[in-house]
Amino acid sequence: MHFTIIGKRAFKALVVTAVIISVQFSADVYASVADDCQGKNYQPNIVPERMGVREKKHRFRCLVEADLDAVFSELNAQYRIVLNAVKQNSDNEQLERWRLKYGVETNQQLLAAIKPHPRSIAIAQAAIESAWGTSRLFTAANNIFGIRPFSKDEPRIAANKKRGDKTVWLRKYASIRESIFDYYLVLGRASAYREFRNLKMETTDPHKLVTGLSGYSERKAGYVRELSSIIRYNNFHELD
Repeated sequence: MHFTIIGKRAFKALVVTAVIISVQFSADVYASVADDCQGKNYQPNIVPERMGVREKKHRFRCLVEADLDAVFSELNAQYRIVLNAVKQNSDNEQLERWRLKYGVETNQQLLAAIKPHPRSIAIAQAAIESAWGTSRLFTAANNIFGIRPFSKDEPRIAANKKRGDKTVWLRKYASIRESIFDYYLVLGRASAYREFRNLKMETTDPHKLVTGLSGYSERKAGYVRELSSIIRYNNFHELD
């Protein structure tokens, strides 16, 4: 590969431009979530008693959507930077750090890894994996997506159920936003989601994209159908 090495000043200008575009893209969503949740003092670690289905979903969206938008916006800005580098056949130290982070060799591979998939998919998975923000993993560990730790040295929490006589450990996060960042990183890195990353470069249709996530659950095709159903029933496509 032959790259044009761009200077720090030029790269900084690209970063600023990409961030501005992404923030403008998400501004309406941020405002709508903030307005809808005004006056609601929901806490991730406190699940109100006797919540109806409507309130449970509303609490979940108030707790998750703003952080999801922030993560999506940041990743989308990074994606635009990589896309511009690919178009200009350029390279720099930041891109190298991102390639190492995602475990890829080329900027073309980095594009597929770092491109954020639609928010409708992320929030649908979060709803399933956290039981709409009521699971113990959500309330005690900010773990929205059932992500497991890569090593015993990471912050973690034991699941309620064991596999035989073995304890199942899951990641413990300092915040909901950290959990969402890690979820996007896992889907951007893990070999199990290579097909999903390839699909991201072909379509933005969430119902087509979720077919690449059958490996996320032991339920396989059943999990894919549930994801698509939740997106459609809850109008999550409006987030995209």
